[in-house]
Amino acid sequence: MKHEIVVGTRKSELAMRQADGVVNLLSNMVPEYSYRIEGISTHGDNVLDVALSKIGDKGLFTKELEAALLRGEIDLAVHSMKDMPTGLPDGLVIGAVCRREFPGDVLISREGKSLEALPPGAVIGTSSLRRRAQLLHYRGDFKVANLRGNIGTRLRKLEEENLDAVILAGAGLHRMGWEHRITQVLPHSICLPAVGQGAIGVEVRAGDIKVRRLVNKIDHYESHLAVTAERSFLKRLEGGCQVPIGAFCCFDGERLQLEGVVAGLDGKQLVRSSISGDTGEAAGIGIKLAEDLLRSGAREILEKARQEHGCNE
Repeated sequence: MKHEIVVGTRKSELAMRQADGVVNLLSNMVPEYSYRIEGISTHGDNVLDVALSKIGDKGLFTKELEAALLRGEIDLAVHSMKDMPTGLPDGLVIGAVCRREFPGDVLISREGKSLEALPPGAVIGTSSLRRRAQLLHYRGDFKVANLRGNIGTRLRKLEEENLDAVILAGAGLHRMGWEHRITQVLPHSICLPAVGQGAIGVEVRAGDIKVRRLVNKIDHYESHLAVTAERSFLKRLEGGCQVPIGAFCCFDGERLQLEGVVAGLDGKQLVRSSISGDTGEAAGIGIKLAEDLLRSGAREILEKARQEHGCNE
């Protein structure tokens, strides 16, 4: 009988598909094990009537999975990297980052109009302060409506709530096979993605050498380095609640190129910059870019955003 590896994930359809993808990779690389997916409800999945920014973002979609991992109920946890706090519980590590999918945001509009073609005062749905701030910086006439729920729910609300458009992560639509719904891929010049967006991470117990060796086989070097730089950038900037921060790191030849943005909630203030560095300095690149932005006005923007959300950290 094959030894069973239990894979933990959120219960949403998208999360289950992502876990299936990880299991398929593992099954192909290490077929001598059997794999079972265990769906676990998280706090973020259960509270859908409150904006994410109002309930905090520290482990909203990860805490329950991490607790099961620490108790030994699962052997590894599959996460969207954009959901993972930059600080992990003692005893847990990111064992692998799978090959990243398209990391950016996309627009789905009810009448098939691009962002620039939407009428004055158009209502756009999103639950992300990062998207809200960058949208309002691009066009201050937009109205932004809070939008929670899974991808299917958000697409349904586009019609039911008479929104002009919604903005979603492109990777999720691709994984669900719903690319045909995309009206426009938003350029990074308008909307930088969330840290880790489009990447799937595998979290494991630090002391479980067998499982760490197993998941290392599906680690994608370039994606892992890029996400490391972005998470280092976020860690240097973040406080105790959601703030409008975006970042994207990619390879430019043999070097890493990291771009980051910090914006005020109303979009009126925005600082943005980029930096490059050697691949061996991924974490350091993130810290340096964050400090550059803090000196350029990001500190004041972040402090104001935290005050407006009643967050004193």
